[in-house]
Amino acid sequence: MNYDVIIIGAGPGGIFSAFELVKQKPELKVAVFEAGHSLEKRRCPIDGEKVKSCIACKTCSIMSGFGGAGAFSDGKYNITNDFGGTLYEYIGKKKALELMHYVDEINMTYGGEGTKLYSTAGTKFKKLCIQNDLHLLDASVRHLGTDINYIVLENLYNFLKDKVEFFFDTPVEHVLSTENGYEVQTAKESYSCEKCVISVGRSGSKWMEKVCGEMGIPTKSNRVDIGVRVELPAEVFSHLTDELYESKIVYRTKEYGDLVRTFCMNPKGAVVNENTNGIITVNGHSYEDPAKQTENTNFALLVAKHFSEPFKDSNGYGESIARLSNMLGGGVIVQRFGDLIRGRRSTEDRIEGAFITPTLNATPGDLSLVLPKRILDGIIEMLYALDKVAPGTANDDTLLYGVEVKFYNMEVEVGSDLMAKDYKGLYIIGDGSGITHSLSHASASGVLVAREIAE
Repeated sequence: MNYDVIIIGAGPGGIFSAFELVKQKPELKVAVFEAGHSLEKRRCPIDGEKVKSCIACKTCSIMSGFGGAGAFSDGKYNITNDFGGTLYEYIGKKKALELMHYVDEINMTYGGEGTKLYSTAGTKFKKLCIQNDLHLLDASVRHLGTDINYIVLENLYNFLKDKVEFFFDTPVEHVLSTENGYEVQTAKESYSCEKCVISVGRSGSKWMEKVCGEMGIPTKSNRVDIGVRVELPAEVFSHLTDELYESKIVYRTKEYGDLVRTFCMNPKGAVVNENTNGIITVNGHSYEDPAKQTENTNFALLVAKHFSEPFKDSNGYGESIARLSNMLGGGVIVQRFGDLIRGRRSTEDRIEGAFITPTLNATPGDLSLVLPKRILDGIIEMLYALDKVAPGTANDDTLLYGVEVKFYNMEVEVGSDLMAKDYKGLYIIGDGSGITHSLSHASASGVLVAREIAE
């Protein structure tokens, strides 16, 4: 079956590639291949009653399917070049921001109208953070919420479904270069195209590595972020979240000089499981609808680790730590901060006796048996630093869930148009490229290559 353009992956990059191609060149024959389910079939079986923990589904509905890993996230689109990826290094800061604002306009048109755009511009918290050796990064943040984010995706799919051919539950096994373009092979069929856009996200990191190896596309090692998800009463951070919603705060540890950062803040949200390549890690969601909100706020504290010589497998390092957590806890481990600093494991009684109700059913345990000392020391130091700007952060009953790991793809060598080196018409975008690390940057990269193809 022949197509003008085949898009591999129906996450943000793939969706916005398809959307912009339809807008710019509706006559093109476009197909989208996705390893996961269509949006309405994406359901995690964990219900807290019959199914209390991850059962390792063949395809994780949280990580894969239409909308990608961001479908059930809290729908935060950070419009900034300060974090979320290095797209600006390829196309310039001005163009990167223009594309992110364009993505925001599309989201507003397709169901996100009425949601709030937060900004750090002129905030008093920047000064407060600096006074306490913390650094608040600049950003505008559109918060859709998990519920509105779903509606936007639903509307985008309804717009695309009759204009683009979707193949769900159809993993691509190989991509081959041909005389007239590319051949995309699945377990049952082969499909050809003139242009191919690969947008497989973080969950496709191993697949992307394999394809680059088969095709001889140069890559370089990227980082892995390792840490915990912190959960505490929403009141502790309310002065920050009410004004900024997402506060990206960076701290340099005194002991090692490592950078520890807050990530994915979810005011009145819930902590959730994630399944990446069979490994159970932790993440967080939040909702726009007040009826779905909780009394807790959660956010990640992450330490980035880079490796060069002789060890280069950053993701493998992160996986080994996550597997250790799974081995000890059968999945995610939860520990009270007070227990951690006293050198004792948390028990069910200690968790139940805390002045906070966990939003995730995790196994009480001891994170010091899982996380390397250097990383754990940095997280503890960061919690005490945050306690100065948000008193109550370092309370005994603050909950730490582990481990949270953000896997980054090997950074693929591409040009300013995100075209793979030595492969005309093969574009590698989104988090699968190792260049973007966020919904807004991944979506913007999709728009960029669609316009390149249309031209």
